[in-house]
Amino acid sequence: MKKSIAVLGLGRFGKSVITELHECGADLLIADDDEEMIQQYADMASYAVSADLSDPEAIKKLGIGNMDAVVVSMGSSLEASIMCVMVAKELGVPKIIAKVSSERMGEVLVKIGATSIIYPEQESAYRMAHRLTSDNFLEMFDIDENLCIVHMKVKKEWVGKNLIELNFRSKYDANVVAIKEKEQMISHIDPKRPLSIDAELLIVADRKVVQELED
Repeated sequence: MKKSIAVLGLGRFGKSVITELHECGADLLIADDDEEMIQQYADMASYAVSADLSDPEAIKKLGIGNMDAVVVSMGSSLEASIMCVMVAKELGVPKIIAKVSSERMGEVLVKIGATSIIYPEQESAYRMAHRLTSDNFLEMFDIDENLCIVHMKVKKEWVGKNLIELNFRSKYDANVVAIKEKEQMISHIDPKRPLSIDAELLIVADRKVVQELED
């Protein structure tokens, strides 16, 4: 099922997020006060609009209350970020991710409703996009520009099957390096042991096959 996500603010980070979310198949709403910038990225979104993101009434008119998540990416504009987070919180958006330029700004936005904050130098648009669009992904860690570690829940169709039955390594070209069960991380993996519904996997994979793990 497609995730509906709003990206408010088309600065450098916001544009990267839009590109990655589009690649992940998200249903996008994008907004910025720069009409020219909106037109450049309109083809990637279901709804693209120029709006004053410091005006709460203009933000409400965007319809973000229906979104699965809102990404507030005006890291240099505290006023607009505050307004977007407050309105998203008021409208009941379950995930509100805000890009921030300082720890102090992050503290303020968390207090008024942001569910998580992003420091662009610490989190790539690629990682965030995949976390937002997947029900199973918990976290991603870049090893280098090609490899990453994926921390994910066991998918429903994997429950009760073992890694041999799933032909995991060959099918996904990825390696399960640890399994977490009952708060215990197990690195000595028995490939014949069935996966439980509550298990979490640590997987080393090429970034090119991450989408296959999500699907």
